[in-house]
Amino acid sequence: MGYDLLIGDRSYSSWSLRGWLPFAVFAIPVTVVETILYRPEFTRDMARFAPLVRTVPALKTPEGGLLRDTVAIAWHLAEAFPDHGLLPDDAVDRAMAQSLIAEMHTGFAALRGACPMNLRTAWEGFAPSDAVQADLARIEALWGAALDRSGGPFLFGRYTLADAFFAPVAMRIAGYALPVSDAAQAYVTTHLAHPPLRLWRALGQTRGPEQPTYDMGLPRRPFPIAPPEA
Repeated sequence: MGYDLLIGDRSYSSWSLRGWLPFAVFAIPVTVVETILYRPEFTRDMARFAPLVRTVPALKTPEGGLLRDTVAIAWHLAEAFPDHGLLPDDAVDRAMAQSLIAEMHTGFAALRGACPMNLRTAWEGFAPSDAVQADLARIEALWGAALDRSGGPFLFGRYTLADAFFAPVAMRIAGYALPVSDAAQAYVTTHLAHPPLRLWRALGQTRGPEQPTYDMGLPRRPFPIAPPEA
């Protein structure tokens, strides 16, 4: 018996992306179960997956445990696979990465509310509010501290769980053309070129029609990410 991961729409579910990326990046076998947000079957599919599940992602462990939150999934995988490098080896970097993950999990409500992740299209003419700009400034400070220490290209040099948690933020910056520094934009570009994320986005393009809930009513442009390599 292996891992079973319940996710929502790949194009829209930022938390599902955070739950899936560690399996893809660190080659941890998993069976993915998909459901569609805002459909009548969404609640049914969660109940069928496991009792008490109310959000996606959710993870069943090989031992029969149930993890219903991305931080719980992250900490479980880091503990279960200590040799996979899900967190930095250096103690100072590891503490910084854990703090970044926790702050992403609980913070940046203005950015998340104003700029829902949408990997099907990018937008033109989005005007960030003062609250969104404050979130971006904080994100740039956090990214900058890690990148200055590591030299990049990911936050701690190589890919870690911290990058998985900030991947949807990078997609929001790309999709809404949010104003950030050259250093932050370079980190966003690193995500846009990352093969697992490109695969995730391509798979989302094959699943059903667009969700009207995510229409911003703005002029559209192609999402700035290349398809996965054949």
